[in-house]
Amino acid sequence: MTENRELSTVLPVAPTRGRLRPLGLDEVRITGGFWARRRETNATATLAHCRDWMERTGWTGNFRAVAEGRIGRDRRGREFADSEIYKLLEAMAWQSGTGTNTHTGAALDADIAALTEAVASAQEPDGYLNTAFGHPGQQPRYSDLEWGHELYCYGFLIQAGIAQARTRGEGELTKVALRAADHICATFGRGGIESVCGHAEIETALVELARLTGEERYLDQAALFIDRRGHGTLADGEFGRVYHQDDQPVREATVLRGHAVRALYLASGAVDVAVETGDEELLAAVERQWAATAARRTYLTGGMGSHHRDEAFGDDFVLPPDRAYSETCAGVASVQLSWRLLLATGDPRYADLAERTLFNVVATSPSEDGRSFFYANTLHRRHRGAVPATDAVSPRAESSMRAPWFAVSCCPTNVARTLAQLPAHLATADDQGIQLHQYADAEIATTLTGGHDVALSVRTDYPSGGKVTVRIVRSSPARPLALSLRVPAWTEDATAYLVDPDGTCRTVPPGTAEVTRVFRPGDEIRLELPVAPRWIAPDARIDAVRGTVAVQRGPLVYCAESVDLPGGREADAVRVDPSAEPEDGPEGTVVAPGELVEQDGEQDGPGDPGWPYRPLDRATVSAAERTGIVLIPYNSWANRGPSTMRVWLPTTET
Repeated sequence: MTENRELSTVLPVAPTRGRLRPLGLDEVRITGGFWARRRETNATATLAHCRDWMERTGWTGNFRAVAEGRIGRDRRGREFADSEIYKLLEAMAWQSGTGTNTHTGAALDADIAALTEAVASAQEPDGYLNTAFGHPGQQPRYSDLEWGHELYCYGFLIQAGIAQARTRGEGELTKVALRAADHICATFGRGGIESVCGHAEIETALVELARLTGEERYLDQAALFIDRRGHGTLADGEFGRVYHQDDQPVREATVLRGHAVRALYLASGAVDVAVETGDEELLAAVERQWAATAARRTYLTGGMGSHHRDEAFGDDFVLPPDRAYSETCAGVASVQLSWRLLLATGDPRYADLAERTLFNVVATSPSEDGRSFFYANTLHRRHRGAVPATDAVSPRAESSMRAPWFAVSCCPTNVARTLAQLPAHLATADDQGIQLHQYADAEIATTLTGGHDVALSVRTDYPSGGKVTVRIVRSSPARPLALSLRVPAWTEDATAYLVDPDGTCRTVPPGTAEVTRVFRPGDEIRLELPVAPRWIAPDARIDAVRGTVAVQRGPLVYCAESVDLPGGREADAVRVDPSAEPEDGPEGTVVAPGELVEQDGEQDGPGDPGWPYRPLDRATVSAAERTGIVLIPYNSWANRGPSTMRVWLPTTET
């Protein structure tokens, strides 16, 4: 690994070494297109929506209740409710510190100040801060490390404090976070409580705090937490030690397992520790786990987690579409892990999975207006759901439609903080030049090693189209510069082209396309990606979708939704014909050749045979209507009322 010099100060993740140097929110600005629209909705609707619901449910009031000595009787929400306020604070800090709307920024600064005042009022003199434990009428501090989430909550508090320090300078929120971090080191350091939190998260926060402050004790504590886990440190429970990743040391594990979000947060923390300590063995272990998980335990959408009961990974190739849990937070955590691995190694496959997950999980969760969310992201909805009440908390994570708020509302705030910091995931630099990993209309300006001042403009219609144009705005002094553009893995069965400034056109395989030359202002590089609908077949070992196909167009996964089917048909009536190619339809849709069928016994009624199995020679289709099947991007489904939906589509042969 190489040492990272010239690091931006406005970075969510700022490794001191690695193959690539991340570009900060002060160096990359998204100016239009798919992600600009979602970030605008996040800034103008989602952040206020989350703040209002936290007030309504009493979660922010918990801090005031601690300060006033009445928390034992008045506390509201689950044991981890504090973390949602911290995630919201982090999202607000990134948005406020980097937004172009000064009015919105001022309003967010006021919200941050008010929330911070409430949070700070609940902190004990020794730095302890939690509203669910340690006060009269509550369990003692750290008496339930398996399920109490105290350290987990600290993790998000620390990340919020870091966000404030890097966007506005050290303020009261940062000071609260530092006091909490010092308390953690004093309490859980060598000679203290030799245990871990049941939900990993504190590890990556402590490493980032060490990067911010230069204090080694925070890194040392994070490394301790990583090394302690996997030795039966926590008590066994209903789901086994694997649920907490306490069944096997991180260095020995070969695949991500147990609770999906916990596993992904732990892996992220392990990468952070490995990078900062130069621990190649630990880094290799996480790379190995990531590769096995991507190959055998990940949905087409990039979603992770196929168990509802324990929100966990299933066994290899256990990926049922109708029982996909694919929690939104697992998608956020997957992007977080892939980004860290990309920075450490430079391998574009990590950006490939991040792109897939961003477009098909993170972007799927919020509604178009940014005020309701999916917690779980099924790939097959068999029955039309009910529209959730706009003024009530949904008690179920697997709601049939997006809900405005949940009893466990970790996902809305996780989406909010991800979108607020998204520009920092677009590009990186090294001593030779700049690398583009995700595509959006953007302005990029940075200084490379040796004082090489570079500014780029990126224009694209991605993901609806495949043209990406990079224009050199400034490159001074005139010296060779390497510009690298990721060629997505989904182009493997098609042809992508790169056009140099002199007009030379060449084909480029999946991976990285690079142009090195002395650029002049006005020079352009154009990447042309083959964005067109195509059939996707599943691995034969995924039993749940054998005999089906899916449609992907560029990075977007598509689905059939009953809203687009004639005659009130449901999505399960769809059969597609993969012998002919799907084609682009109007307004971003795809039209797939196929038919709509009704099978004997498919619906309750006079034709129901009373038993769902029969000899093969009697399994005949009673009716079929040949038609073009309209498909829509999966990330936009359920925005038009209750519907049925499926991603994996049976074929006419089956």
